[in-house]
Amino acid sequence: MGPITIQRVYDHRPAEGAVFLVDRMWPRGVRKDDLRLDGWLRDAAPSTELRQWFGHRPERFAEFADRYRAELDAGREALRPLLDAAAEGPVILLYSAKDTEHNQAVVLRDYLLERAG
Repeated sequence: MGPITIQRVYDHRPAEGAVFLVDRMWPRGVRKDDLRLDGWLRDAAPSTELRQWFGHRPERFAEFADRYRAELDAGREALRPLLDAAAEGPVILLYSAKDTEHNQAVVLRDYLLERAG
């Protein structure tokens, strides 16, 4: 399995590997023409209800991560493009949250790496 890294969509620079947007909503202020994506995986993102409950509050991150992992367990087929790409080489997960430590891409990356190990 290739490395799986995360990048904030607003800081993204083209790099080697498959690039996937893992937000349920398109990032504000970003034109679709501006991103070279291998996929926009809305179904791999947290549900709208979970995302709204979390509200990017760091004190809720641990519980958010547990709930999101449960959603990922229930919808594993949505992860197939990521797993297939990671089997071929590097993968970059793009997200739009301001907080670089408490967001769904962190949880998703760790989830994928745990499943691959």
